Amino acid sequence: MNFFMEIAKLRAARLLWAKLVKQFGPQNTKSLSLRTHSQTSGWSLTAQDVFNNVTRTCVEALAATQGHTQSLHTNALDEALALPTDFSARIARNTQLLIQQESGTTRVIDPWGGSAYVEKLTYDLARRAWQHIQEVEQAGGMAQAIDAGIPKLRVEEAAARTQARIDSGRQPVIGVNKYRTAADEQIEVLKVDNSSVRAQQIEKLRRLRAERDETACQDALHALTRAADRNGNGNLLELAVHAARAKATVGEISDALEKGVRAAREPDPYHLRRVPQRSRPVPLRGPHPHPGRRLRRGRGPPSAHPGGQDGPGRPRPRPESHRHRLRRPRLRRRRRPAVPDPGRSRPPGRRSRRPHRRCLLAGRRPPHPRPRTARTARPGRPRGHHDRRRRSHPPQDVPTLLEMGATAVFPPGTVIPDAAHDLVQRLATGLGHGDG
Repeated sequence: MNFFMEIAKLRAARLLWAKLVKQFGPQNTKSLSLRTHSQTSGWSLTAQDVFNNVTRTCVEALAATQGHTQSLHTNALDEALALPTDFSARIARNTQLLIQQESGTTRVIDPWGGSAYVEKLTYDLARRAWQHIQEVEQAGGMAQAIDAGIPKLRVEEAAARTQARIDSGRQPVIGVNKYRTAADEQIEVLKVDNSSVRAQQIEKLRRLRAERDETACQDALHALTRAADRNGNGNLLELAVHAARAKATVGEISDALEKGVRAAREPDPYHLRRVPQRSRPVPLRGPHPHPGRRLRRGRGPPSAHPGGQDGPGRPRPRPESHRHRLRRPRLRRRRRPAVPDPGRSRPPGRRSRRPHRRCLLAGRRPPHPRPRTARTARPGRPRGHHDRRRRSHPPQDVPTLLEMGATAVFPPGTVIPDAAHDLVQRLATGLGHGDG
């Protein structure tokens, strides 16, 4: 978190917005004004020494207001652990009220304008952001850039650098890697009965569908699907509003849009590629210098055709553009946890084979059963259920997780090398290798 950097971000965003919109020749100069909504960072909230989060949220909110955001949301102090309670939500709301009505920071227009430091940050941010915009344009637009994985790759690179700075201590996080308390103070967190909420939502959905005009609702959804089609006309937002007024659910509106978009989307050449069949031995139709060589189905030996090298023994030449399209490198990267679950990694090959099955086929012992961590055990789930989503667990849930069979619980803010070292030691002890 950098107070001046957050201010410069909003100033640079307004500069870039005006530069981009000006290219379209707007008739109303108000179109050049960027209107933004800001939310304080949930990533900066820590589960350790949670009352520090009040100060973090206040500093981030001040940066947003002095950067002149038009709308603001402040996070609660306990959102690193669970949904906010009434107590924490009131503190978050009052933070906004104090900044808005007592601090006077909203009475001045661009208070940091002319500051050498903030102006330099604004210029550097705008220049670097413009380079990213040009990179996306060269890729063919944002849709093509997303398909190539460019934005995701850039985000992961920045996240890895930030996490490395935190783990090494170069970027201090008070209460996590600096000035840590001996024991964290336990606070009350909001507990939600998922079964009760699910039953209530199902009942509300059943009552909604029973009371609405089904014919009018389906007509509105069909109109939305037709407009989303390639040849359809109409304002999708307006039609979605009409469908909502006809009491269509968000899921039904999304499905209607998906049907139209799926019909309008052009075929993806990657999905249309035909995978060649595995080579099978076929009888030779003439002499061949290597009688035992396998040939693909439908091919003959080169000497069997008067054209020699251009005969059926050679693959059909493909268009140059098609060849480059098939060989174009993909930049997609799968997001993986820093410490993957033991026994879950799969080597390249038959992905449908489980670890035990692969080991038996290879003539080796099955892998040791993986330890259950906080990522594989949750309160309220039966034993043996594996939940691979990374979650944050309140400290009150730790005993329950350990009772369910979790080997270790790593709360948010845990240094990745420390967690890896602890896991390796536990695995070595469990396998009888001692403390070494």
